[in-house]
Amino acid sequence: MTHRTPPRKTPGDPADAAALRHDRFGSLPDRIRPEDMIETRPATVPDPARDTYNPDEWLIRYCG
Repeated sequence: MTHRTPPRKTPGDPADAAALRHDRFGSLPDRIRPEDMIETRPATVPDPARDTYNPDEWLIRYCG
């Protein structure tokens, strides 16, 4: 069975329409800080056996 949206009630009085509009759109949502919009985390789990860097390794491989 599909979901059916009930028909909207249209108020006859312009004051009622203004009140409904104000209830729905009367205030903006709370502000979100830019710092809260960004999530940083590593793409993969660091592997100490693979990610070790020896700056002198090229000396051992090519000059030794």
